[in-house]
Amino acid sequence: MNTRLTRTLASVTFALAVLCGLAFIGKGVTHMLDDGAVCVQTDFWRNASLAPDHLPMGKGVEASSSATRLCQDSPSVGQRAADLGGELPWLLFGSLALLLFSRLLKAVLLQGPFTDAVSQRLSVLGWFVTVGTPLAGLVVGWSQSWLVGSMAPVAGSGPTVSGPQALVLAGLAAVIMGKIMREGVRMREDLEGTI
Repeated sequence: MNTRLTRTLASVTFALAVLCGLAFIGKGVTHMLDDGAVCVQTDFWRNASLAPDHLPMGKGVEASSSATRLCQDSPSVGQRAADLGGELPWLLFGSLALLLFSRLLKAVLLQGPFTDAVSQRLSVLGWFVTVGTPLAGLVVGWSQSWLVGSMAPVAGSGPTVSGPQALVLAGLAAVIMGKIMREGVRMREDLEGTI
């Protein structure tokens, strides 16, 4: 299945994987060397009433906040690391997922779509997305929660998950498709062996 679209897609996904990897490294290095403020947004005080005398509002209108932005000048190393933990996991996850997808497309180019190598790579990609999505979301959520708790202890910190968890369904679908393809490959090999 050596089509122009598959070749182009394999090249583009590999280039995007490299770009995400470089962004991961660059953001990590520059952020740890930066000495600026660290900021985080929290919805801990959502629905908190705002003082009506500071806002030009009509009679009978109530205002409430939906999010609060906290910034720490001269953050500690832990706060800076937690800030990185809120940004870097999705870059790493994206880079590795794109790299696995690129390898899957390369196997399709070299051997065809219905081979054992393609089914195995599809299953590996599926398991990576299935397990990696909640893991990256947990690291990001907990890092942000800890950072909020370090700036405003009343908010506390605890395990939270953030990000698009619907990717787990796509990962499970890829795992199932990989198993179906593997059975199809075995059936074809059995047929070829009996003829």
